[in-house]
Amino acid sequence: MSNLTPIPRVPMLSIEEAQKRGAEIGLSESLCPLSVFRVLLQHPTLAKNVGNLLMGLLFEGNLLDARLRELIIMRLGWVTGSNYEWTQHWRVALMFGLSEEEVLAVRDWQSATNLTAADRAVLQATDDTLQLGAISSSTWKLIETHLATPQERVELVLAIGNWRLFSQLLLSLQIPLEEGVASWPPDGKIPAAALNPPFLK
Repeated sequence: MSNLTPIPRVPMLSIEEAQKRGAEIGLSESLCPLSVFRVLLQHPTLAKNVGNLLMGLLFEGNLLDARLRELIIMRLGWVTGSNYEWTQHWRVALMFGLSEEEVLAVRDWQSATNLTAADRAVLQATDDTLQLGAISSSTWKLIETHLATPQERVELVLAIGNWRLFSQLLLSLQIPLEEGVASWPPDGKIPAAALNPPFLK
């Protein structure tokens, strides 16, 4: 799956049909051509709800620092082996000002020397959620140190949950990259989770 274009388990709409359905429900035009929404728009009501949450966490009234959010997303994409999540947000992370070296540090963040204490706290919260199902008490104390407001802390939990959900749906629905987009930027290195995913056996 990592080297081949996956075949979606639910048929993708054409870009034109996705844009038409998106317009009918008021979904952001920027989302409609994406492969994931070309599948989600098979269920327009659900696609609108998912899109609203996504746009809220990315652009509309969000309070969590974009740097921290993108590090969370990239860590989730790497650990779960979600090529689509990693590849889409590689560009988003750079757009929000992270360097390539900072993004690549999420592959082995515990050994990285170019991450801040706040970076490390949210990455630990992400790993806790993946491994334990929730953020541990010790990690939460670190979060309270680096995220000053209750709003930021709530958004942190929702961000981890949202992009964990996206990883799950991208993998389960076998969403392909958009045409012409190269896998696993910038160097094509593939995480262990993507080399031999057990759910494809």
